[in-house]
Amino acid sequence: MIRTAHPADLDAIAALHTRARATYYPRHIPEQAYAGEAETARTREGWTLAVARDAAEGRVLCAEEDGRLTGVAAFRTRDGETTLTQLHVDPVHWRRGTGAALHAACLEAWRRAGVRRVRLEVYEHNLRAQAFYAAQGWLPDPSATPSGSHRTLWLEVAPPPAVSGE
Repeated sequence: MIRTAHPADLDAIAALHTRARATYYPRHIPEQAYAGEAETARTREGWTLAVARDAAEGRVLCAEEDGRLTGVAAFRTRDGETTLTQLHVDPVHWRRGTGAALHAACLEAWRRAGVRRVRLEVYEHNLRAQAFYAAQGWLPDPSATPSGSHRTLWLEVAPPPAVSGE
């Protein structure tokens, strides 16, 4: 089930985010930069702000199975540009369709809002995520200026299919 996140989800979201990041940051950055106490507090604060956003500015969506959070995605629109800011699946739920379901829910929200282009930044060493995004239709922007250790990808959002008889 995909649903909108609630403040009561914040601890589970932050914990899931930390577990997911621990799969692609080791050997690339120091552990305290993705899992230390200060980073965990910063992560929870960021998710708190995201969950509290006005719906017109962005949303946080949760994937849930048997009452347990299995994935989370967040996007926001600022200055006319929509960005997929986060998409994490609990590593024990990888390869079960959770990421694809979250992505599809984001696509549906973007279509309803009339969004036609979305950007994201993906960690350069997170090849699994890059493969996932490529399979969803995201493309690198060859003209994008590299953003530190992240790559910028873009997705063209097709409008919803016309209903026959219209």
